Amino acid sequence: MAVKTKNSRRERIKRGIRKNLEGTTARPRLSVFRSNKAIYAQIIDDSKGHTVAAASSAELAKNAKLNLENSKSVGKKVAEKALASGVKEIVFDRNGYLYHGNVKALAEGAREGGLKF
Repeated sequence: MAVKTKNSRRERIKRGIRKNLEGTTARPRLSVFRSNKAIYAQIIDDSKGHTVAAASSAELAKNAKLNLENSKSVGKKVAEKALASGVKEIVFDRNGYLYHGNVKALAEGAREGGLKF
């Protein structure tokens, strides 16, 4: 039996989520990636295969730490960019991460920014 890592477990969960989730032109997908130092969000139109809007905590400030306030700010920033490009409704893709902490804060920030999901 092979040793399972956190990332292999997350990849398995991610495949299960993405099996039922697809971003369309009407409702693109908000994908979240969280590293140890930053959090990233992209709004992706899977039918066309391109990114509509993106934001990250690294673009907010040079040495921004990964915390709840910065995650919420990233959510608001990506919502602002999405609304500017005409996107109001999205599908949330937590990308295998638990809906807790920084991922939840990003989602709440996006909702406060005006996105519906």
